[in-house]
Amino acid sequence: MRIFAALCLASSAYAYSPSVGLGVRRSAATPVAASHSRVRDAPSMVADPRAKPEAFIGSTFGSNSAMFYRQGTLVLEDGTRLKGVSFGYEASVSGEIVFTTGMVGYPESLTDPSYRGQILVMTYPIIGNYGVPEDDEDAWGLPRFFESDHVQVAALIVSDYSHHHSHWNSRRSLSQWLNQQKVPALYGIDTRLLTKKIRAKGALRAYIEFEPNVKLAEVSLK
Repeated sequence: MRIFAALCLASSAYAYSPSVGLGVRRSAATPVAASHSRVRDAPSMVADPRAKPEAFIGSTFGSNSAMFYRQGTLVLEDGTRLKGVSFGYEASVSGEIVFTTGMVGYPESLTDPSYRGQILVMTYPIIGNYGVPEDDEDAWGLPRFFESDHVQVAALIVSDYSHHHSHWNSRRSLSQWLNQQKVPALYGIDTRLLTKKIRAKGALRAYIEFEPNVKLAEVSLK
C-alpha cells in the first residue's frame, strides 16, 4: 500500500498535455490549467503538417495516411497485379523480378552488380530501419559501405518500409537514397506470394506502373 500511495502521489505531480502527449511537471500549488497554458505558449516543436518532411519522402506516419501518398502497381507476366505505396522515385520501370532472403545488408544488396536491371524483392518484412550510410571510400578508392558506386537494381519491393531509421552511421533514409538514385520502390505488397511464385515458376518479367497525378478540374464561374 505504501508503494501504491507513493506512485499515486508522484503521478499527481504531472499534468498530461494532449497537445504534446507528455507529462508536464507542476508544483502542488500550480493548477492544471496554468500548466496547460504554459505548454500552449511554449514554442511548437511540431513541423508544419502541410510540409512533406524530406526525411520521410514517400513514407507514411501511420497506416491511415497511406491513402495520401501516390500508389503504384506491380504487374507480373502471368497477369498478377499487386498494389503498393511508393517510397522511392516515381517512374514506370520493367525488369526481371527476383528475391533475396537477407535479413540485413540492404545497401549492399541494392548496389550488388549481380542484380543489375532486376526488380528486387526483399523477403525480410521490415526494410529501412537503419537508414543508409554515407558515400565514403576506402584507401583504394572503393566504396566503403556498398558493393558498387550506385544502386544497381531497377526497383525495390518490400512488405513494410520503416518510417524511422536509427544507426550511428546513417546519413539519410532509404527513401531519400532511392529518390536520389532515381529507383522506384513499393511497400505494402505481399512478398510471400511473390516469393512462392518465383520459386515455382522461376524469375518472372514484371513492371511497375504509377497512377497519374490527380488534378483538380477547372471550374468555370460563369
